[in-house]
This record gives sequence, structure tokens and C-alpha cells, in this order.
Amino acid sequence: MKQDFEPVYRQMLRIRAFEESLAALWRRGLISGELHLGIGEEALIAGVLAHARHGDAVTLDHRSTPALVARGVDLESMVLEMLGSKEGLCRGMGGHMHMFSREHLAASSGIVGCSVPLGAGFALAARELRPGSVAVAFLGEGAMNQGMVLEALNLASVWKLPLIVVCKDNGWAITTRSRSVTAGSLVKRAGAFDVRALKVNGMRADRVWWAAREAFERARRGDGPGFIHAKCAHLEGHFLGDPLLRVFKDPGEQLREITVPLTRAVVSGGGGVTTKAAALGRIARSLSEIGLDTYLPHHDPMKASARLVSDEARERMRDEARVEVQEAVMRALARSGAGGEVIARG
Repeated sequence: MKQDFEPVYRQMLRIRAFEESLAALWRRGLISGELHLGIGEEALIAGVLAHARHGDAVTLDHRSTPALVARGVDLESMVLEMLGSKEGLCRGMGGHMHMFSREHLAASSGIVGCSVPLGAGFALAARELRPGSVAVAFLGEGAMNQGMVLEALNLASVWKLPLIVVCKDNGWAITTRSRSVTAGSLVKRAGAFDVRALKVNGMRADRVWWAAREAFERARRGDGPGFIHAKCAHLEGHFLGDPLLRVFKDPGEQLREITVPLTRAVVSGGGGVTTKAAALGRIARSLSEIGLDTYLPHHDPMKASARLVSDEARERMRDEARVEVQEAVMRALARSGAGGEVIARG
């Protein structure tokens, strides 16, 4: 029987609409500090969490909002949280990187790599208190080099915990090429702990869905943890307003801004000409690679997964997602006293 992916794509649209509304609030100055969006992770998040059910737990990194949307956490309460309101999900004290929902067994943290030991704890509780339930831990590929991640994977394997670790790999650890600091294969690394590991194209919701189904089935029947390594993209860079991406969004202005300091660095003292030229070459190479990794059309999961639903269904669900998000944002703004109108781009 052919699988119906409309529910998965609907979640993707809800996530994208919510993230874009957060971006609009941030640009207006209503959300302070850095904002790490999950735009580009929609297929991965929705495809995995389509298999989650009541009693399953989710532990998250600093890009927490996509998974919280997919798990059904109230949108208005999340917006209020990021506005710093006492009526927010965590009374305005968590912000977007430290949101928790006891009802949904969902927890996020900005501490790199901590989602896996947290997930192992949730998985242990699931095994003892809620047999058949699982825990899902999301993290970036840069966090896979944290010692606590490897320790937690080892323990989860030894105890056969119902834990599914999902590695979201965009190829960049902030501004560092991941391959320059990470040795070997992450799939083989997880396999070394006797963890069933799969690699999947995280831009394709259907491929993620099938890989996740296997991992959930194994975990629920007590066959131990699973690991999913999925390629994805961060279309807004490491954080909203990422200066590396601004070069591509507004090349004329940004190149004018960086040309003078780079020229000054070349002609000033310290280091030889060869060393400076090599450094400039690395900068130029990083900029070009980030641009290619971000702006090629197939790096947008909304486009890569669009064929899973009809054009008519896609437009209908997009409109529904925009209305849902806009209404939640407007209610939050009214309650917080911020006022104004935020239009969700799409």
C-alpha cells in the first residue's frame, strides 16, 4: 500500500511558517539575542517525529522550535516565551534554546551534545515506566565529537535502551567545515557501539520517514538504540543574520564592508605574504562553499519533498499553516503588549 505523506508535509509547512514568523519578529527587534532557526530541517524533523506517539520523549539542541511544533506544543506559548513574557512556555526564562514541555516530554538545551545523555535518561525511564515508549535525541554533527555523546551511546547500547539518536548534518560546525575536525564516518562510529546506524537524505521526507520507521520499530520491541545520520541544510546559516550568508544575500554592500579590513590585514605587519594569501584563500573557499551549501535549489527540503503531495493539497496546507501561525503570533503579541502585525513568508 502506498504511504500517504500529506501529514508529514503538513508538519513541514507548519514548521516553516512558524520559523519564518519568528524571523520576522526578530527582525523587528521583538526577539532579542541570537536566533537559531531550523529552516532547512523540516523534512528531517517531520519525517522522524511522524512516528512518535504519546509517551515518547524528545530531547533537542539549540534549534528546538521545529520539533516542538511537530510534537504539538502550543505555538502561542512558544512565541510568548521568545518574547520574554511570563506567560510563555517557560515563563519567559528559557528563550528559544532552553524550552521545556512536561506534557510532551520535550526538553531542549544550548549545551552542545547534551541531548544524547538527556535522551538516554528519558529512554531509561521509558523502559522502566512506559514499556514500548522511546526517546529521540536530535543533535548536530559537530556535537558528535563531544565525549558525553559517545558515553551515552555506549551506555544506551549496553543497556539496550529505546533511544533513537538523530544527527542533523549540514556539513558545518558553525563556521568550521565539519570534515576538517571530524575523522571517519559517523555511521561507522555509531556502529562501533553496536548501534544500528542508517544514513539518509534529510532533504527527502519520504526517505527519512522509512528510515525512522525502522528505528522506532526496533526501539519499541526492545532491540536497542538506533542512529540516523541525515544530511540537511541551514538556509539562514548558523543563526539568523549570519554574516557569512549576508555576502550572498547582499553581495554589493557586504563586499564593500569586508574589502577594506581584508586589504588592511594583507598589507599590515604580522605574517608573510604567503601566509596571508593562504588565509584569504581559506576565507574565500569557505564563503563559496557556504553559498553552494545553502542556495542550491535541492538544498531546500520544501522543494525536494514537494512531489510527495499534489499541487492542490500543497497550496491548501500552506494556506492553513500560515493562518494557524499568524493567529498564534497575533494572540501572543496582543497578550505581551507588543502589538503590530507579522506576516509569515512562505
